[in-house]
Amino acid sequence: MIELEGVPELVDPVMVAAFEGWNDAGDAASAAVAHLEREWKAEVFAALDAEDYYDFQVNRPHIWLDGGVRRVTWPTTRLSVVRIGSENGPVKRRDLVLVRGIEPSMRWRSFCNEILGFAHELGVEMVVVLGALLGDTPHTRPVPVTSVTSDEDLAVRLDLEESRYEGPTGIVGILQEACTHAGVPAVTLWAAVPHYVAQPPNPKASLALLHSLEDLLGVGIPLGDLPEDARAWQIGVDQLAAEDSEVAEYVKSLEEARDTAELPEASGEAIAKEFERYLRRRDGQAPPGDPGSYLRDPGSGRTRPRRRPSEGEQGPQEPGPQDNED
Repeated sequence: MIELEGVPELVDPVMVAAFEGWNDAGDAASAAVAHLEREWKAEVFAALDAEDYYDFQVNRPHIWLDGGVRRVTWPTTRLSVVRIGSENGPVKRRDLVLVRGIEPSMRWRSFCNEILGFAHELGVEMVVVLGALLGDTPHTRPVPVTSVTSDEDLAVRLDLEESRYEGPTGIVGILQEACTHAGVPAVTLWAAVPHYVAQPPNPKASLALLHSLEDLLGVGIPLGDLPEDARAWQIGVDQLAAEDSEVAEYVKSLEEARDTAELPEASGEAIAKEFERYLRRRDGQAPPGDPGSYLRDPGSGRTRPRRRPSEGEQGPQEPGPQDNED
């Protein structure tokens, strides 16, 4: 049993996770969670034992000086909590559990069991995993973000795409399936990063993931300098593409294909969604009656008791063959 000391009872908690590695093209997903940690001043309350999950020849520890004292930082996965709003303030309380780390080198099922153990203990209602993959998408257009789930009921309720992917997977796909087997609602948000500019960082893709997270949860996320960083990134890639005629021609072909595939009403939908995000960021929460939020009663201020697994209750079983990476 996991005992969490010093962690307060959480209100309508949702877990948001991202992992560096194979499912993090351009570091877009892990950077998005790191942004949430900075903007909301997240407090770390737990870290997984690095010895259990990481090969230190693959993910090496770092030595650094702390006032003349040599210290070691081990690669691991850390959990933190952010408390949004207040019970009596204009912005109603809602809590997030943030999970950020590195894709483990080994013992993936135990890794997912431990993450879900924290989720059960804290009473987490839903797990949202962020991922990024390489795709045939132009950097000059909005970053496509696909929201998928392995939960048929959740797909219908939130109008999400039900995963049909078959093939090699990473920890994002395994955690998604582990949640499904454990009966925990889970959604994965996938951002498509242009394959011809795959090196990190990619603030435009991180921004797109945060926009999708806003839409899913119905919360206003402070964006800080991220929009300006995204604009600067696009200008920089524009300049690099202009210096190579072949790349410029390729980008043009991707633009034409993307524009042809877009539905006529897509631009109107994008404008409407952006206006809804503006209202959320201005007010710090979802507009009254916003149907996009998963949480059923975000303004109730209701505290959900932590859930401890009963005796004999099983954690997630071995994931099935289908994963959600398309």
